[in-house]
Amino acid sequence: MEYQEYIELAKNVLLKYTPKFVTAVLLLIIGLWLIKRVTFLLKKLMKKKGVDASLQTFLGSLISISLKIFLFITVLSQAGVETTSFIAALGAAGLAIGLALQGSLSNFAGGALILFFKPFRVGDLIKAQGEIGEVKEIQILVTKLAVAGNKTAIIPNGPLANGTIINYNEDGKLRVDINIGISYNANIKQARKVLMDVMYAHPDLLNDPAPSVKVSELGDNSVNLLLRPWTVPDKYWPVYFGVLEDAKEALDKAGISIPFPQRDVHIYEHKTAE
Repeated sequence: MEYQEYIELAKNVLLKYTPKFVTAVLLLIIGLWLIKRVTFLLKKLMKKKGVDASLQTFLGSLISISLKIFLFITVLSQAGVETTSFIAALGAAGLAIGLALQGSLSNFAGGALILFFKPFRVGDLIKAQGEIGEVKEIQILVTKLAVAGNKTAIIPNGPLANGTIINYNEDGKLRVDINIGISYNANIKQARKVLMDVMYAHPDLLNDPAPSVKVSELGDNSVNLLLRPWTVPDKYWPVYFGVLEDAKEALDKAGISIPFPQRDVHIYEHKTAE
């Protein structure tokens, strides 16, 4: 091939691919600007809607990366590069990753729902997945609760979002249910008065709704009374333990016994025939 033929070949290549290359570059520049603009507007919208800051950052990054991958494939295709096999490989990789991380993806989806719809917030007292505690931290995959005994319960967000959640902070008031048994020989009206005085004397008790004492059960060894004082969620445990202790002391002082489980044993003498 002579020198002139190389020149002609180069011209043909330039004439054929230069417009595609220029178009691809322009598409890349404009696409990156649009992606940056779209991501900024979405973050601004999420901030306006009160979406959690960590979720704003995560979703913003996820949307930006997804759009950039789509833009990259489009630019390659515009430049004349065959992208069919690349897309197939990307889809297969995505499927494999999805199957391997299906549990984590479920937790991620649950965390996104929790952070977006806010069924509870940090500091709320909730009951979920068999645990009662104060919400310490809401992460994208797990939620941490401070439970009794100075322990931390780490609950995956997938089951948490799909299960029943009781939020004791929703209404700002919380009823504390306390069961106390008294003897069958005790005067119920006297015991009710003693227990009502105990509840009204507690500093963290709410007067509205008013506390109450009801007979909840006639047990095997006791008449069981249900105390129902109301308080704010932050004072749940102080009211529960305080009223329970004060009730024991007040009942003892009033001469009202709190029975313990007991059983009558009958002994029969068996005489054998001589």
